[in-house]
Amino acid sequence: MPEPAPHLRLIPNDDSPQPERARPDREPLWRHMLGARLRARRHERGETLIGTARRAGVSSQYLSEIERGTKEPSSEVIAAVADALEVTLLDLTLEVSDELRSAQTARGTGTNCSTAAGPAAFALAA
Repeated sequence: MPEPAPHLRLIPNDDSPQPERARPDREPLWRHMLGARLRARRHERGETLIGTARRAGVSSQYLSEIERGTKEPSSEVIAAVADALEVTLLDLTLEVSDELRSAQTARGTGTNCSTAAGPAAFALAA
Protein backbone atom coordinates (compact mmCIF):
# COMPACT_ATOMS: atom_id res chain seq x y z
CA MET A 1 0.00 0.00 0.00
CA PRO A 2 1.45 3.38 -0.92
CA GLU A 3 2.33 5.78 1.86
CA PRO A 4 -0.22 8.58 2.35
CA ALA A 5 0.77 12.16 1.79
CA PRO A 6 2.52 13.62 4.86
CA HIS A 7 -0.45 15.87 5.71
CA LEU A 8 -2.93 12.96 5.58
CA ARG A 9 -3.34 10.12 7.98
CA LEU A 10 -5.13 6.83 7.54
CA ILE A 11 -8.24 6.26 9.60
CA PRO A 12 -9.23 2.64 10.08
CA ASN A 13 -12.57 1.63 8.64
CA ASP A 14 -14.91 1.17 11.62
CA ASP A 15 -17.24 -0.92 9.46
CA SER A 16 -14.74 -3.74 9.20
CA PRO A 17 -15.89 -6.75 11.22
CA GLN A 18 -13.95 -7.37 14.38
CA PRO A 19 -13.62 -10.98 15.45
CA GLU A 20 -15.52 -11.77 18.60
CA ARG A 21 -13.73 -13.84 21.15
CA ALA A 22 -15.69 -16.53 22.93
CA ARG A 23 -15.80 -15.72 26.61
CA PRO A 24 -16.85 -18.54 28.88
CA ASP A 25 -17.90 -16.07 31.58
CA ARG A 26 -20.58 -14.55 29.33
CA GLU A 27 -23.93 -15.86 28.30
CA PRO A 28 -24.03 -16.77 24.59
CA LEU A 29 -25.65 -14.19 22.34
CA TRP A 30 -29.00 -14.91 20.70
CA ARG A 31 -27.60 -14.22 17.22
CA HIS A 32 -24.84 -16.82 17.71
CA MET A 33 -27.27 -19.48 18.88
CA LEU A 34 -29.79 -18.63 16.15
CA GLY A 35 -27.10 -18.78 13.46
CA ALA A 36 -25.82 -22.12 14.69
CA ARG A 37 -29.36 -23.52 14.77
CA LEU A 38 -30.12 -22.30 11.23
CA ARG A 39 -26.88 -23.79 9.93
CA ALA A 40 -27.59 -27.09 11.69
CA ARG A 41 -31.10 -27.19 10.19
CA ARG A 42 -29.72 -26.46 6.72
CA HIS A 43 -27.10 -29.19 7.05
CA GLU A 44 -29.67 -31.67 8.39
CA ARG A 45 -31.68 -31.06 5.23
CA GLY A 46 -28.59 -31.48 3.03
CA GLU A 47 -29.04 -28.02 1.54
CA THR A 48 -26.49 -25.60 0.18
CA LEU A 49 -26.09 -22.06 1.44
CA ILE A 50 -26.93 -20.74 -2.03
CA GLY A 51 -30.11 -22.79 -2.37
CA THR A 52 -31.46 -21.84 1.05
CA ALA A 53 -30.55 -18.18 0.56
CA ARG A 54 -32.25 -18.10 -2.83
CA ARG A 55 -35.49 -19.55 -1.42
CA ALA A 56 -35.35 -17.10 1.51
CA GLY A 57 -34.76 -14.13 -0.79
CA VAL A 58 -31.44 -13.12 0.78
CA SER A 59 -27.90 -13.21 -0.52
CA SER A 60 -25.78 -16.24 0.28
CA GLN A 61 -23.22 -13.91 1.86
CA TYR A 62 -25.83 -12.46 4.21
CA LEU A 63 -27.11 -15.93 5.16
CA SER A 64 -23.54 -16.99 5.86
CA GLU A 65 -23.07 -13.97 8.13
CA ILE A 66 -26.31 -14.82 9.95
CA GLU A 67 -25.19 -18.42 10.42
CA ARG A 68 -21.82 -17.28 11.79
CA GLY A 69 -23.54 -14.89 14.20
CA THR A 70 -21.95 -11.76 12.77
CA LYS A 71 -25.26 -10.19 11.67
CA GLU A 72 -28.39 -9.47 13.69
CA PRO A 73 -31.18 -10.29 11.21
CA SER A 74 -34.58 -8.62 11.28
CA SER A 75 -37.64 -10.63 12.23
CA GLU A 76 -38.68 -10.58 8.57
CA VAL A 77 -35.39 -12.17 7.49
CA ILE A 78 -35.56 -14.77 10.26
CA ALA A 79 -39.10 -15.63 9.11
CA ALA A 80 -37.97 -15.92 5.48
CA VAL A 81 -35.05 -18.20 6.33
CA ALA A 82 -37.21 -20.29 8.67
CA ASP A 83 -39.77 -20.67 5.87
CA ALA A 84 -37.03 -21.69 3.44
CA LEU A 85 -35.98 -24.36 5.94
CA GLU A 86 -39.60 -25.41 6.48
CA VAL A 87 -39.64 -24.67 10.21
CA THR A 88 -42.09 -22.41 12.05
CA LEU A 89 -40.85 -19.37 13.91
CA LEU A 90 -42.25 -20.86 17.11
CA ASP A 91 -40.34 -24.13 16.67
CA LEU A 92 -37.15 -22.30 15.71
CA THR A 93 -37.47 -19.98 18.73
CA LEU A 94 -38.06 -22.92 21.06
CA GLU A 95 -35.05 -24.79 19.65
CA VAL A 96 -32.79 -21.77 20.16
CA SER A 97 -34.23 -21.22 23.65
CA ASP A 98 -33.56 -24.84 24.57
CA GLU A 99 -29.97 -24.49 23.38
CA LEU A 100 -29.54 -21.26 25.35
CA ARG A 101 -30.90 -23.01 28.44
CA SER A 102 -28.49 -25.93 27.91
CA ALA A 103 -25.57 -23.54 27.52
CA GLN A 104 -26.59 -21.72 30.67
CA THR A 105 -26.90 -24.98 32.60
CA ALA A 106 -23.46 -26.04 31.37
CA ARG A 107 -22.08 -22.74 32.67
CA GLY A 108 -23.62 -23.49 36.06
CA THR A 109 -26.10 -20.63 36.10
CA GLY A 110 -29.78 -21.37 36.46
CA THR A 111 -32.71 -19.62 34.85
CA ASN A 112 -35.69 -18.15 36.60
CA CYS A 113 -37.88 -18.06 33.49
CA SER A 114 -37.70 -21.76 32.75
CA THR A 115 -38.93 -22.76 36.18
CA ALA A 116 -41.62 -20.10 36.45
CA ALA A 117 -43.19 -20.04 33.02
CA GLY A 118 -41.59 -22.79 30.92
CA PRO A 119 -40.42 -22.46 27.32
CA ALA A 120 -43.22 -20.02 26.54
CA ALA A 121 -41.36 -17.30 28.42
CA PHE A 122 -38.44 -17.60 26.02
CA ALA A 123 -40.71 -17.74 22.99
CA LEU A 124 -42.50 -14.57 24.04
CA ALA A 125 -39.22 -12.80 24.75
CA ALA A 126 -37.96 -13.47 21.24
